Formats: sequence, C-alpha cells, structure tokens
Amino acid sequence: MKRFKIEQSDADIISHSGLALIGQAVKRHTNLAREIDAQVPLRHGIKHSDVIKSYLAMVCIGKNDFESINTIKSELYFTSAMGINDIPSEATLRQRMDNHAQTFLPIVEKASSDFLTNIKPTLNPLYTGHIPLDADVTPMDNTGSNKEGVSRTYKGCDGYAPMPAYLGQEGYCLEFELREGKQHCQKDTPALLNRALHHARQITDQPLLLRLDGGNDSIENIDIVLEHNKSYPGKAAVDFTIKWNPRTQNKGDWLDYAEQYGRWETPREGKRVALFSVEHKRQWKGHEYSVWRVMRLVERTIDKKGQLLLTPEIELEGWWTNLSQSEEEVIGLYADHGTSEQFHSEFKTDLDIERLPSGKFATNALVLGTSMLVYNILRWIGQNGLLGPNSPKQSEKTANQNSDAGTDVCCRPHYPDITHDQTVIW
Repeated sequence: MKRFKIEQSDADIISHSGLALIGQAVKRHTNLAREIDAQVPLRHGIKHSDVIKSYLAMVCIGKNDFESINTIKSELYFTSAMGINDIPSEATLRQRMDNHAQTFLPIVEKASSDFLTNIKPTLNPLYTGHIPLDADVTPMDNTGSNKEGVSRTYKGCDGYAPMPAYLGQEGYCLEFELREGKQHCQKDTPALLNRALHHARQITDQPLLLRLDGGNDSIENIDIVLEHNKSYPGKAAVDFTIKWNPRTQNKGDWLDYAEQYGRWETPREGKRVALFSVEHKRQWKGHEYSVWRVMRLVERTIDKKGQLLLTPEIELEGWWTNLSQSEEEVIGLYADHGTSEQFHSEFKTDLDIERLPSGKFATNALVLGTSMLVYNILRWIGQNGLLGPNSPKQSEKTANQNSDAGTDVCCRPHYPDITHDQTVIW
C-alpha cells in the first residue's frame, strides 16, 4: 500500500484527498482486510476486502448508494489511497454485500472496535471525573420505501430505529445496532449496553457515566451496570443516570410530598420548582434493588406569557442514579446527554446514511456497521487535525464553536506531521 507525502500548494483541493488518511487508518489500526478475506473463501473475482474498503471510501465522501461507485474519477488515486487492487462494479458491490452481509458485519464491527482500542483516543472527562457513555434510539426516516424492516417509528414516520452508543464528550461510536422502526427502544438494549461497557473498558480505565432517556427506564439496565462492576472489581466503577418514566403517577400526590420534603425555589412569579430525592425498591429476577431517584416538580400558576391559569400546571420529572452529587448536579449531568443528538446528525447528514440503500435488512445493517467504522476514523482525524497545536488557524467564533460542540467529522484538515513517499498536490 502506497504512502503519500502531503504538501501545501496553491492548487485546488480535490474532494477525495482525505482518502489517503482513511486507507492508512484502516491498514495500521485494524485487521479488516486480512480477517474478511480469511473468513469468507473466494474462488475468483475481486477480493472481499477490496469490495468492503471501496464501500468504506464511498461512505467517507458522503455517498452510501451502490451506484456512486461508478462516479470515481481517479481510479489510480482511489486504489492507491485505499490499498486495493480493483474497484468493484455496482453489481458486484451490491451482490457481495447482499450475499455476505451477515458474515461481513461482525468483522466490520470488530474492525471498528479494534480501531478505537488501538488508537487509545484522548477522552476528556466531565467535571466529576466520569467519561460519559450515551445510548439512545435515533429514528431514520425511510418513508415511501418497501425496505425490509421499515415500519412506523415513535417519531411518526416510516423507517428504522437504530440505537447507537457513544463514548466520551468526543462522541466515539461503540455500537450502532439497526432495528425495525416499530421495535421498542428497550428491546435488546441490555445486550447492547453489555457489549458497549466491555468495549469501553478496553479503551479507558476512567470511571464511566451511563446516560439513558426515559424509554430505557428499566431495572434490567441498572442490573447490567451492577453486574459489570462486579466483573471488574479493580476498575473504576460505572455510574448511571437514567431518566424516570412517570407513566401513570398521580402528580397531585407528588405535589403534596414535595410540599413536605422538597427544597422550593421561585424563579419567577407564578412558577415554583421543588427538588428532592426518594429511595425506591425495585424487583428483578427475585432480587430487590434499592435505587435513588432525583425528582423535580414544577408548579405553574402563571404561564410564561403572564396568563393566569385556572388550575395549576404540574410538571414531574425524575432520574434514577447512584451518583453522590446534589440534585442540581445530577440533573445538569443528564441534560448534557442531549449532546449525543449532534452525533446522530453527523451520521445522518455528513455521512448521508439516513435513507439506507438496500431493500434487505441485513445489508442495511452492514451499511450501518461500515458507517460506524468510517465515523470513528473521521472523528479521530478531525479532532487530531483541527484541535491540535499545529491545526489550521480559525476565527475566534469558529474556535469557540469547535471547543463547545466538537468538530464536524467530514472536514478535510491539514496534517503537517505525516510523511509519505508519493506526493499529492492539495
């Protein structure tokens, strides 16, 4: 596989130049090519690894449809950058991914796991010292299609409801499981969390904070965390903050409880806020768990526009947690869980995978697997290339945005420390 020397020039930047870095990342930090060719015997034709790496390259430049393989203009550069011998045709690409999707997927997922384990990415902890681990369902709108697995999602559209899990404020993706649109978000989640926690342990020894929303309000998820901590007695513990689903709770009863035990504040006229904690017993498989729940109750007698309400409006929220921080801190730590919505959007928009390309569920699951590997590579490149001491100069506004919200995964940064044998004019 050729290595490239990157030089600065006045020439126009070609849109695919970043593939030289992608190919090197796949070669140096994964065993993708060797494992995929060894697992699936091939008598003749283009190697399986060439097919998968070609598709990886297409996803890198924001094209997930199989027809895009026909748009490659510089085949010599494409093959050299990705370390492949031949570029598959559209038909070959589609047929290989359809025929071997279930075999290819675990190999691609392992490559993504190996990549993160090998690079040991820098993870900046929260002020509590925790590395966040966020998991949440993100519906993908595939309205108007007859693809296998497409059904009504909770967002009211027809599509899929995959569940990713992200590690750190940097947003590295540990899991990206494709699910039917109608599947409840809690189904198969304990197994996904178990895999994500074990993977996270291979990447960092720092304490973890698992954050889930109300759709995953289940004692089974808490049991997964507790069992994981028992399995790693010498490691820093995994803590959790999981949104409580009040379901059929009587808000009036909780108002009476808050009047007696809550700490009340009045941020404005007509609005009172109470914070308090309760200990609750929950049953799971014959065991009784004692879990704390942080509660917030808001009573409004005047709305935000100044209109008097005939009856008070009561809003009730809660968060299951084993953290020792105050109620305000626990709520603030959970609020940061919303950052993961940004990571969802980078998959859907920057990598353009919301409308999955195949009519077959297994093939689309493989597409998500390849996009997870691509996403992690691009995020690593972006954070090292845009946020380091040798990064390109930015305006003060852009620098502040990057420090607050991370970097865009599909940017094309400058890498002054890389030395190669062949020159590419940027």
